Amino acid sequence: MADANGNEISRRGLLAAGGGLAAVPLLSATAARAAPPAIGSVRYPATQSSARKRLGSLEVSGIGIGVQNMSRTYQTTIPSRSEMHNIIRTAFDRGVTFFDAAEAYGPHEVERILGEGVAPFRDQIVIATKFGWNIDLETGARGPGLNSRPDHIKLAVEGMLRRLRTDRIDLLYQHRVDPDVPIEDVAGAIKDLKAQGKVLHWGLCEMGRNTLRHAHAELPVTAVQNEYSMLWRGPEAWVIPLCEELGIGFVPWSPLGVGFLTGAIDGQTRFADGDIRKVESRFSPENMTANLALVALLRQWAEHKQATPTQIALVWLMAQKPWIVPIPGTTQMAHMIENVGAAAVQLTPAEMAELNRAVAAIQVQGARLPDAVLAFSGVEAPPKR
Repeated sequence: MADANGNEISRRGLLAAGGGLAAVPLLSATAARAAPPAIGSVRYPATQSSARKRLGSLEVSGIGIGVQNMSRTYQTTIPSRSEMHNIIRTAFDRGVTFFDAAEAYGPHEVERILGEGVAPFRDQIVIATKFGWNIDLETGARGPGLNSRPDHIKLAVEGMLRRLRTDRIDLLYQHRVDPDVPIEDVAGAIKDLKAQGKVLHWGLCEMGRNTLRHAHAELPVTAVQNEYSMLWRGPEAWVIPLCEELGIGFVPWSPLGVGFLTGAIDGQTRFADGDIRKVESRFSPENMTANLALVALLRQWAEHKQATPTQIALVWLMAQKPWIVPIPGTTQMAHMIENVGAAAVQLTPAEMAELNRAVAAIQVQGARLPDAVLAFSGVEAPPKR
């Protein structure tokens, strides 16, 4: 089994799958994200995310948007549906053409919200979504474990097409590798869907090294999704090098370290019961002081570049490779504008080298996720018998 390198599904879903903790507020009241500068104090050009990048053969905007929480936030509130549509459409107006969802988010409801929101410009954007968890195709109820049986994949895609109000999925990820289903069988189902025009590209999330090589040999993989940020640099060990070798794009989820890199969390923050960060040792009081050095570094660079810590964290990610496209998510218009505004921040090669050295000098303390959650990462599918 390969080293674990992240967990893409909503953290509420991961808790349910990996350990059974209740779905309760992710942040305590003292950990609200710091407000971004007022629009006008930082340049926010209307086409700031118009620069395009390539994920394999797929062209997308340099920054995408994850819509994971648009049906229910980490704080378990229900966002205004019309405001979520407004955020989606404003993002498009500002150059975003890459929107990331999954059947597991909601479940199902986030795909509906996204489909409604992008309807006016569906043919001008890229929609990514995911299958792989054991979710009832009609009710959305979650069953135990994973399900990537070919017949289930094909039926799941039919539901996705209805919810997204579209005739094709631009990028379909296997959300988690099902250890009971050979990757050849999964690739075969995707080939059939591609032949029907229902899926255009496919990708993998949180897979093992051998699975990625094997999957790519069966059917070229367009993109890989893993957690990656200044707070969690695990993919640098082998995921990113292997993507470079194979010509596969890389999409970091949680690019802002579950809010940590925005400056929302400090040494006084205490997490509510059920908040996953309460059981992540990297956020424990004994490790927090060391890890806050990253936030201090981001604040220094934000002041230097007349930007925000959030924007510096995203710029750093995007500058690592030309085929890395982060997908920060939010349910707040101001935060979306701030996130997308990162594309307007420029670092010279010398500045990037200096920032890389400073980040590398900070040793993040503690594990990123509990063992029960990490069990769903880096799973190798068995060879076909």
